Amino acid sequence: MTPSSLLKLGAAMPGDPEVDHPRPERLIAGNPRRCTWNVVEAALGASTLWCGVWHCEPGHWRIEMAPGEHELFTVLSGRCRVHSAAGGFEEAGPGVALYLPAGFRGSFEVLEALAKTYAIVTAA
Repeated sequence: MTPSSLLKLGAAMPGDPEVDHPRPERLIAGNPRRCTWNVVEAALGASTLWCGVWHCEPGHWRIEMAPGEHELFTVLSGRCRVHSAAGGFEEAGPGVALYLPAGFRGSFEVLEALAKTYAIVTAA
């Protein structure tokens, strides 16, 4: 959906989410249920923007951002850690935003049931 007016995103979203789990080969701990309400998909020239709300149960899995794929997310509730494959991590709780640059490699760990808003841009 591409909106023509303002959208309000919050922890409680109407409608049914897309539900999935991390791929088995990426799992480190648990097998968390992930719910996604993608409310914006908009072409930006040769790029695409996705925005929405994401909920996840506790768990830990490997992640890898594609070349040209960037994500900015803000935690609404819960806690998470994003671990870099190069070492170290950043932890985020309510009101904290994290930026994942294109090509980022590491892991995503949900410490407490998480709700976040996200904006993802991918270049063609």
